[in-house]
Amino acid sequence: MAQTKNLLLFRKWDLSDIEVKDPGLKTAISLRKQILPYTFGRSALKRFNKADVNIVERLINKTMHFGKKYAKNTGRMTGKKTKVLNTVRTAFTIIELKTGKNPVEVLVRAVENSAPNEDTTRIVYGGTVYHVSVDVAPIRRVDLALRFIADAIKESTFSNPKPIEEHMAEQLILAAENDPNAPSVKKKNELERIAQASR
Repeated sequence: MAQTKNLLLFRKWDLSDIEVKDPGLKTAISLRKQILPYTFGRSALKRFNKADVNIVERLINKTMHFGKKYAKNTGRMTGKKTKVLNTVRTAFTIIELKTGKNPVEVLVRAVENSAPNEDTTRIVYGGTVYHVSVDVAPIRRVDLALRFIADAIKESTFSNPKPIEEHMAEQLILAAENDPNAPSVKKKNELERIAQASR
């Protein structure tokens, strides 16, 4: 089968010249070329298969939950993938207008800056619980980064008249610039600080 040269995401953005700078995340962030980031859940059937799913689709999947902490998985946004797809497309257009950069590159930088390197785990030893610092696996790093970004978008949009597309664009730009005020970067730093304390 002939290889298609220029499959542009949403027929607008080229993924071929985007580079993952973090060496630990090279295997976990997929920039597979496709026009529409929609694989119809094929990745869900196989373990670790989500590493091959386009990073844009993974952001879309993470955003398909709803609301604040107590109402995250109420099922209110379940199955509304096309709606979130259009939201992401509009947000990407806003990012391109604001920064002049490729929005997928902005997303990759945001994920790199929001992915924690260290986390804590509980170890029960002789009836006593210890919190021990551990390194985070690459796939989990991307998972956590996307969760932090999606949560930041949901928290800022909740009961706010400004459209979700603008919030999404803002959060991604802030995280891509490694702004310490970005909620996703804040969460990452907090996790790493707690892990450092329990080394």
